[in-house]
Amino acid sequence: MTALLPGNLLRVAAPVLLCLAFVAGSAGGAASGAAADATPPAGKTKHYVCDPCGMPCDKAVYDKPGTCPVCGARLVGQEAAKAALAAPKESRKKVAILIFNGVEIIDYTGPWEVFGAADFDVYTVAQTKDPVTTAMGMTVLPKYTFADAPRPDVLVVPGGDVHGPRESAATLKWIKDETARAVHTLSVCNGAFTLASAGLLNGLTATTTAHLIDKLRADYPKTKVVDDQRFVDNGRIITAGGLSSGIDGALHVVARMLGDGVAQQVALGIEYDWRPRSGFARAALADRQIPDLDLDSLGKWMIVSTQGGTDRWEIVARATSDLSAAEISERIGRALASEGRWTSVAAAAAASSPLTTAWRFSGKDGKPWTGTLTVEPAQGASGQYTAKLSIARLG
Repeated sequence: MTALLPGNLLRVAAPVLLCLAFVAGSAGGAASGAAADATPPAGKTKHYVCDPCGMPCDKAVYDKPGTCPVCGARLVGQEAAKAALAAPKESRKKVAILIFNGVEIIDYTGPWEVFGAADFDVYTVAQTKDPVTTAMGMTVLPKYTFADAPRPDVLVVPGGDVHGPRESAATLKWIKDETARAVHTLSVCNGAFTLASAGLLNGLTATTTAHLIDKLRADYPKTKVVDDQRFVDNGRIITAGGLSSGIDGALHVVARMLGDGVAQQVALGIEYDWRPRSGFARAALADRQIPDLDLDSLGKWMIVSTQGGTDRWEIVARATSDLSAAEISERIGRALASEGRWTSVAAAAAASSPLTTAWRFSGKDGKPWTGTLTVEPAQGASGQYTAKLSIARLG
């Protein structure tokens, strides 16, 4: 097994290797875990170290081959480890990841994990080397600027607060220049808007994060925007949906460049349930057919459950309100009707409990849908209500 997996790919197989080490170790055949400060048996020399991974455990030395008890990587001879560290990085495929203030963390760290596990040389690039503050407050120091960054084989353009990169002529020029030379450019989430701002999505098919599908379609009519794919491959340019979709997009790039087997091994190593042909796309789920409703004026709300698939969805919420059930039902109904596509086909009877209203509406796909809204007072709790909105595609 180990002979088939070069470099860092051995590390992504760590769960398997570590289990094998524990089994073998119980029979006395694997690394004992005796670190550098331990005294080896007479006649034995400690010269096995962790396959370099940048963790402190790289410094520990062992007297047997096997796996590192800290990170799970294989143990290699010290000379082999030195040779690996001395190997020119030019021999490895390079991945440049654009970062900027407000960048979404998983958008760039998810692909980083994938490409790093596949033994690509991964690095961050920003307009300056000033610290970058990500979404949710992580501080990151860019490794390179546009001026000194190595030429990448793969360029990753993540999402987040993309106003900065979209309005930066220097950033858009760098993206266009590197895309022209790279094997692949991968956008993640609303990073697709940055590619579109650079004119790179004209005439192509693309996707983005679910709640911005309609905006991308409206803002860039020269791009065919789809909502039923987790990532879209145009050859050189690949766009992934929101957040964790970047992991799938990166695995797809690895598969394109190194083969399905390597991508599958990487997915197993990072314990990611990669299903490239599963058909799951967040933007295709039926909850996107439900308009955004401002319920703050109706009371204090808590979502109990929200679930479904591409053809149906159900949202259950609990409310504390000074309004009656009839008033809540009427106001939610009014908000649905004001959206323009929803029409009440059966009003709730005033004395019924729960209050139930039936609806018909035209979905964003132009097809007919049906909906049911129920509002029910909680038994024995004044001012407490449960509201449920269920929708389903007709036909």
